Amino acid sequence: MVYIYDTTLRDGAQTRGVSFSLEDKLRITQALDDLGVHYIEGGWPGSNPKDLAYFETVKGLNLKNSKIVAFSSTKRKGIKIEEDANIAQLVKTEVPAVTVFGKSWDLHVTEALKISLEENLELIYQTIEYLKKYFDEVFFDAEHFFDGYKENPEYAIKTLKAAEEAGANCLILCDTNGGTLWYETEEIFDAVSKKVKAPLGIHAHNDSDMAVVNSLIAVRKGAIQIQGTINGLGERAGNANLCSIIPNLVIKMGYKSIPIENLKKLYSVSRLVSELLNRPHPANLPFVGDNAFAHKAGVHVSAVEKNPRTYEHINPELIGNRRRIMVSELSGRSNIVNKAREVGIELDKNSPEVKKILEKIKYLEAQGYHFEGAEASFELLLKETLGMSKKYFELKGFRVFTEKRSEEEEAYAEATVKVEIPEEIAREKGIEDRFEHTAAEGRGPVEALDKALRKALEKFYPSIKEVKLTDYKVRILNEAAGTGASPRVLIESTDGKRKWGTVGVSPNVIEASWIALVDALKYKLMKDDEG
Repeated sequence: MVYIYDTTLRDGAQTRGVSFSLEDKLRITQALDDLGVHYIEGGWPGSNPKDLAYFETVKGLNLKNSKIVAFSSTKRKGIKIEEDANIAQLVKTEVPAVTVFGKSWDLHVTEALKISLEENLELIYQTIEYLKKYFDEVFFDAEHFFDGYKENPEYAIKTLKAAEEAGANCLILCDTNGGTLWYETEEIFDAVSKKVKAPLGIHAHNDSDMAVVNSLIAVRKGAIQIQGTINGLGERAGNANLCSIIPNLVIKMGYKSIPIENLKKLYSVSRLVSELLNRPHPANLPFVGDNAFAHKAGVHVSAVEKNPRTYEHINPELIGNRRRIMVSELSGRSNIVNKAREVGIELDKNSPEVKKILEKIKYLEAQGYHFEGAEASFELLLKETLGMSKKYFELKGFRVFTEKRSEEEEAYAEATVKVEIPEEIAREKGIEDRFEHTAAEGRGPVEALDKALRKALEKFYPSIKEVKLTDYKVRILNEAAGTGASPRVLIESTDGKRKWGTVGVSPNVIEASWIALVDALKYKLMKDDEG
């Protein structure tokens, strides 16, 4: 049995730019418990009020699988353990397990703590012996163990023995600086396992991009606990990524750990953490990234269609992810057929329609279009080419200008838009005048254009009010052309129920934005019609 110890809420919170609210921490705790994580390190109660509040509030959660763990350092030198504020806060948490870290590298003992090597051993022993009176399980994080072992193996082992003799339930070897290579992990675990009898664990940082492999090697060498974070969050280059460790451990290595049926929740947990941090979910993450099972080249798609094992190392559904077929200039007919199937359209890859769609996509991508982040624009293109789309409005002209009246005043923009609604739609809605000519202001030309277009259409299509733009990106395609370069505009929209991306390309950034804006609204109306 290998136990998963999640430290997202403590070590992961040390990531640059990351700050979990109390509500975030509680939601992540529930998600990790639902996944089946064995231990959740909630924070360091002696370090800040938020973590104190967490340990008080988390008692109200009805957790089914996870044990909450509190974290702290060993006692301070020169005071009785009963008077140490950090230790007192640990005891107040009343959690079932605690983790204390202590120095195992002699450099840190003499340079950071400024105490003797023997005094450090006493701090470790006294802390763990004291905490064993209050907690079912006490774990010892041997901080900087690998670096300490390389420089002074005898002393590093002594720190483990002090914790073992005091009754620690598990000794966790920490690669705190993240510089240990895989063969060093093997050698050091082999050596340590001959010197101590207590169970071992691993806490690896990723500064050498070795955290996941070091964690898995440690298991092969007998470790029963792996510490890590969701999405590899953590200080500097991050911690061992549990989203990679868990499926490798369970699916590929065959160890007992989190039940394999629970792994289908892994993708959603990974995305939840990104969403709560208000950060884009890393697309290239192994297993849980949106690109992890994405296929672009036509040869790959054709093979995957015949047998997924040809280009997929596991079934993505096992960890809650899915296969994604990308459409690009590299696409073959199989890509088109698979993408059409995703939106409920069955096509024969040898049909002339598929050839026509493929040719159109390759032509547009030669102009700078990019459909991988704009699947709504692709679906509109697909249905328009197949004659399955409805014309909701026709542009009769737009104009945009920007004005700045003085150095002190902000520039502002104004846009006018004229559209015509098809006769049958106007008749259906009981509106006689099919033309709408409107104007709107905005802080920028795209905002003004967006407001004017919505203003023109909302009388005919009230549900457009639900659409909000959540992201707007401009990419210059031919940088060498300078100010004459063609931009590509990617827009992400939502109506509260779904999200979708659209794209527009033109030598004129306003026109490129218009194309993407129009697609965003047309997609909303199309989906409303489809129910």
